[in-house]
Amino acid sequence: MLTERQEKLLDFLIKEYITTAEPVSSMGLKKVSDLNVSAATIRNDFQELTKQGFIEQPHTSAGRVPTKKAYRYFSDKIESEEEDVFSNFIFQEATSVRKKIEEEMQLAEELMKSLSEVSMTLSYTRIQKRDNLLEILEILGPSKTAHDKNISIINELIKKLEIWQ
Repeated sequence: MLTERQEKLLDFLIKEYITTAEPVSSMGLKKVSDLNVSAATIRNDFQELTKQGFIEQPHTSAGRVPTKKAYRYFSDKIESEEEDVFSNFIFQEATSVRKKIEEEMQLAEELMKSLSEVSMTLSYTRIQKRDNLLEILEILGPSKTAHDKNISIINELIKKLEIWQ
């Protein structure tokens, strides 16, 4: 079981090794990491990571290199972080889309009110926010011409709103 600091050290070690293709020393890791620990503490963690099979020392006085076990651990960690990032992205996008739909539905409601006032026709609009269901009921206006015009406008509006559902 790795401590949080050991996980971070392993993460920095793998990234540094991938970048340089050279064994990574405790001093080298201290320079590239944001951990506020001494090189001796890093060496102690190196010993524990070596015991657990995550890193190895190619020869005496050399820095450390990651093992296959370390790469597997690293890739699994990245994969799970990507899933979290992706889930958060989907949630944020869904929230944004929902907000835009609600704004458009409010605009549609205001449009229906304006159409009703201008055309001298009674209209009823009901928007169920939870289901994003739009019901429009129109009642005949003062003339057949005005009614036909209103029906065509409402039909266009319904077609546009159906795209969102």
